[in-house]
Amino acid sequence: MAEGKKTGKGFPFSIVRHVVQVCVLLLFIVPVLVAGWSLFGGTVGSNDAQNTPELVFPFFGSLSSSRLFGVDLIDPFAALQVAAAAKTFTMEMLLGLLPFLLIYGLIRGRVFCGWVCPVNLVLEVVDWLRGKLHITVEERALPRHVKVYAALAVLALSLLLSVPVFEALSPISFINKGILFGSMVGGVTLLAIVVAELFWGHRVWCRSICPLGGFYEVVGKVGLVNVRMEHDKCIGCEKCKKACLCDPEILDAVVADEDIMVRAGDCMLCGKCVEACPTCALSIKPGRVGKGKSHV
Repeated sequence: MAEGKKTGKGFPFSIVRHVVQVCVLLLFIVPVLVAGWSLFGGTVGSNDAQNTPELVFPFFGSLSSSRLFGVDLIDPFAALQVAAAAKTFTMEMLLGLLPFLLIYGLIRGRVFCGWVCPVNLVLEVVDWLRGKLHITVEERALPRHVKVYAALAVLALSLLLSVPVFEALSPISFINKGILFGSMVGGVTLLAIVVAELFWGHRVWCRSICPLGGFYEVVGKVGLVNVRMEHDKCIGCEKCKKACLCDPEILDAVVADEDIMVRAGDCMLCGKCVEACPTCALSIKPGRVGKGKSHV
């Protein structure tokens, strides 16, 4: 591989991504406050009837289910769980899940994990803490495709138990719905994840276990925005693989000069690999290209 010329840092993906993650949380918080409620399940003390957020703000809800100008928006994986539990699938469910399915499907399924999911934000803090404490953990504690089978298991259990299983255990719900409504659902799950991340494996939840991540891994195989490699600039340092939040192996083909783009559905477009590259050989671009080498 060519040596390449060092061009310095490029676009600050991590900073922008963290701003987006915080803004998503604020998007759900603002309607609650505008309605006069307090967070974490409380309301402002008053003898008067309380407004509901959707009466005073065009958007209200959670990451699982929301309403925008009276239109229902449903997380696709949550909708599938509910449909399995209820043993029925309605047109309202289909219309509710389509917007998110199309958006994430067209961009990259796991862009939700990298740019929206609050658990990802928490685990980046855990990454920082682990580094400060000089704790070493396994890089790949479990195969990354385990989460796809976890997603299938969740749907099967939802059908069998007539309960949307992941929604009853989700650490995402604990952060999102906990801030908004004081829900404690998923708190134990999040605690277990943090302990596992600190002492067992790097990103073991996001990479290998999270059923929602498994669902979006499948959806992400057709994403139209991808990490691209300019092989002329690559010096084979593999700093991109060390920085990857998804799984280093998804970069194997581009680093080995066997392909021009990352094709794995696991890629969450977090930009960590792009930031880590000292020669700016990696970039995030729209469009898909044929498989193979490229030195353009």
